Amino acid sequence: MLCVDVERFDIRPALAHYAEHGYAKLGRVLGDEGLDALRERADDLMLGRVVHPGLFFQPDATTGRYEDAPLGLGWQGPSLDYRKLEKLEKDPRFLAWMENPLFERIARALIPGDIVLYRAILFHKGKAGGSNLPWHQDGGRLWGLTHEPELQIWTALDDAPEDGGCLEVVPGSHRGGLVTPLGGVIPPDAVAAADAESRVLSLPARAGEAILVHNHLWHRSGRGRPGLRRRAFSACYMDAVVRCLRKKKAPRVFPPMFRR
Repeated sequence: MLCVDVERFDIRPALAHYAEHGYAKLGRVLGDEGLDALRERADDLMLGRVVHPGLFFQPDATTGRYEDAPLGLGWQGPSLDYRKLEKLEKDPRFLAWMENPLFERIARALIPGDIVLYRAILFHKGKAGGSNLPWHQDGGRLWGLTHEPELQIWTALDDAPEDGGCLEVVPGSHRGGLVTPLGGVIPPDAVAAADAESRVLSLPARAGEAILVHNHLWHRSGRGRPGLRRRAFSACYMDAVVRCLRKKKAPRVFPPMFRR
């Protein structure tokens, strides 16, 4: 699936930029065949042509507002209007992409021990534009872990233009840690206090490009362009010593990715 030479790809500039700013663009690393395979599989899953028991589905909001996206409904029949698909490690094509040797080099450079997967997720903005995603951080008590993961690798499966659902970030915001112990969506008063709107940086991406994202980096995305779809795949890697803290259900067991 890779369209770059893994051995010759210099990851040092990206790692340095990621450490300082909380994100780093890798450029295009997913080739045409890989793009076709993952796009096809994303649609097969949404339309029910390929089924993996235990996959998580979230329909999108008809209003285009993140706050209106329904929770807990799961699979609602064949549709290309799902906002989110999770547990994609169950699918061989997506698993092959998240296990590629370039991502392994990057993960090993940042995570000292054996490496596991917290989540593998497809974010989708359909032809109607999908919904916005407000400023948030990926961590805190919402994630229910003994240690905070830090590394996510986001891959564009479609073009994500500046006015069409691209990632937007506040560079360096990861260094401040979590805004609230709960994590997730950042409260409006904190957004205003940080003057985030004057510091926002858009990260437009072409299909096949990948971006490193620190979990505590403030990030968001707007709606897509009407008539165009924006699919993006994100994998969150973490140290195998991390444990799930939930008690209402059996603690999660995280799939192994890369072993020392």
